[in-house]
Amino acid sequence: MKRLALLPIYIIVGVVTMMAQQAYKPSQEIIQAQKEFQDKKFGIFIHWGVYSMLGQGEWVMQNRNIDYRDYAKLASGFYPALFNAEEWIDAIKASGAKYITITSRHHDGFSMWDTQQSDYNIVKASPFKCDVLKEIADACEHAGLGLHFYYSHLDWGRPDYPLGRTGRGTKRPTDQQDWAHYRQFMDAQLTELLTNYGKIGAIWFDGVWDHEEDATPFDWQLSSQYELIHRLQPSCLVANNHHLPPFEGENVQIFERDLPGENKAGYSGVNGISQLPLETCETMSRAWGYNITDTVFKSTRQLIHLLVGAAGRNANLLLNVAPQPNGKLPEVAVSRLKEIGEWMNVYGETVYGTRGGFVEPHEWGVTTQKGNKLYVHILNCQDRALFVPTGSRTIKSARLFKDGKAVKMTKNDAGVTLVFDKRPDDIDVVVELTLK
Repeated sequence: MKRLALLPIYIIVGVVTMMAQQAYKPSQEIIQAQKEFQDKKFGIFIHWGVYSMLGQGEWVMQNRNIDYRDYAKLASGFYPALFNAEEWIDAIKASGAKYITITSRHHDGFSMWDTQQSDYNIVKASPFKCDVLKEIADACEHAGLGLHFYYSHLDWGRPDYPLGRTGRGTKRPTDQQDWAHYRQFMDAQLTELLTNYGKIGAIWFDGVWDHEEDATPFDWQLSSQYELIHRLQPSCLVANNHHLPPFEGENVQIFERDLPGENKAGYSGVNGISQLPLETCETMSRAWGYNITDTVFKSTRQLIHLLVGAAGRNANLLLNVAPQPNGKLPEVAVSRLKEIGEWMNVYGETVYGTRGGFVEPHEWGVTTQKGNKLYVHILNCQDRALFVPTGSRTIKSARLFKDGKAVKMTKNDAGVTLVFDKRPDDIDVVVELTLK
């Protein structure tokens, strides 16, 4: 994930112009995959690699300015003996999530599969000798979960990667930079991931921002890379966490640590909201990768509010879990997943397959919609009565989704006022409005 640095507008315009050299028209396979992606609404992000051994997050190589040769020695001790793909997928499925996105290669350059493009991977460089991505792919297929791969565009260890604004303290040689060679390496790795691991729902890129401070816009040649992905798997979606308006060829717009329309984390200042499917990625604690001192986890209530808040803004939530170096998911994370799943077992119908409701988000909550059902998610109500601005639409009935009990309502030209026996104070009080 990225450390914040805002882009000058001339770089934004230059990059977007390069990406728009040819008009991209999504295929019918992509259009169908986008719809299915939006219907799923909830995914789990997994940040895992050799960096977990140091217990300081996935940016430890950059943050501690670790020599790339010394950092590579971590691989010889990486032995996640307690890793069990089926246990992971069982815990994730219990949450109600419909897909996972796992880091295949992060900014440190270590590949979590048996890539033939480099010996610096979990099979050849570590004593573990297991292709964890293959085991996860098999477990996902068995469980019916979608599989997406995170892939870093930058590399703090490879000498051929053109030096960007990060990774300058890793002591890589600067006289071996070779973009054509590095691009060939990336495309060969992507070909492996899209050829040997079954159906892949999306490639989730990260790192374009590494060259945002270049004097002239860096040409990542993304269009041809996106074409490669769509050629190898016609229904594989392309997402890119560049914190800019979507480029040509992309199929999902990402928001990091922000719900669409917000900019609390500072990464969405120039994004805007496109017509593409939307996805918000957020951490369960504070860090993305395992951090031994990061013990402050969001409450189940907060996480459900994130999930519902995303759905009410027509977005998916991609919620991060950081496995421990031994291969186990943190107990508190497993507990949170279970509790979210218990809530989804009751209210999943008001989330899965919905789109953001026609009533925009308010301080009291959000709405989701499916057919003639408008689901009013009340997350923060200070009174027994709540006005919902439905305008001139005819509301046939109102009932509590949980038990079907009728909710009193009064109508006027601006909308309806819902009246409760007591102030709604559950995690999420859902009222189902049936529209004429």
